[in-house]
Amino acid sequence: MPRDTSECDDAAIDRIATAASCPWNLSTVPTGTSASPASSRVRRSWPTWPLPLLAGLLPLVAPVLAYSLSVRLGIVEACNPFLDGCTSISRAARQALPNYLFRALLLPAAALQAFCWLLCGAWLRELRATPSRKLRAVPVLGLAAAAFLVLYGTFLGTEGPEYRWMRRYGVVVYFGGTCLSMLLVSDAVRRLALAPRRLVSALVVFAIALPLLGLANAFAPVFDLSDARKAALQNSTEWWGGLLFTLFFFSLAWLWRASAFRLRFSTQVRDG
Repeated sequence: MPRDTSECDDAAIDRIATAASCPWNLSTVPTGTSASPASSRVRRSWPTWPLPLLAGLLPLVAPVLAYSLSVRLGIVEACNPFLDGCTSISRAARQALPNYLFRALLLPAAALQAFCWLLCGAWLRELRATPSRKLRAVPVLGLAAAAFLVLYGTFLGTEGPEYRWMRRYGVVVYFGGTCLSMLLVSDAVRRLALAPRRLVSALVVFAIALPLLGLANAFAPVFDLSDARKAALQNSTEWWGGLLFTLFFFSLAWLWRASAFRLRFSTQVRDG
């Protein structure tokens, strides 16, 4: 029985063989049945490193832009939030135009980060990382973190106890899931010796510093400090935590570019 003419779109990780100094080999994922002699296939590939680059850049630009506009509008005071902790990211992006711009940048960033975590597990497996539950957990943790980042961004600026609850736990789960994913990926990169020692050390520092910042934020109320100092400490750790996330995604972009990690899209057209 003859087959109808059809067009199939398949996406797969492109096979790339880098130079001998970097023997990283990304194998091709099967795309189904092979093409018949009467078929033609158009293949295109795109580098993946812009994905983590944007996934880290957008969450950096969003709070900085929101804070700058909030200062101009008189919503928050002018200071260095990383050092002075005069305001939190949420407060800087909670009202008026800063809120709209913040969410417009943050929500696409959440989608990009989710996509990066999905690709990250496949990237490590294709680089011959030992299959384990830890690697299989990376996409799950990353997707959960991204979903709660969307929850946080969606309800930022709304009022009411239930919305406050969603914002608070959105931040907690996002930070926790992203931190765990960073730890797992950094450990895999270290084991595979995929990067210069300095970059590996930086990844480990990022992954260790984040839990320490989280502990400082969580236990700030028990410190013998004034209320203003406690709030400043919590605000400052929030800004530094966001910066560490950005630096991690920038490092991931470098690794994907150095290993020539690409996506291949192929279109097969079968003639009559």
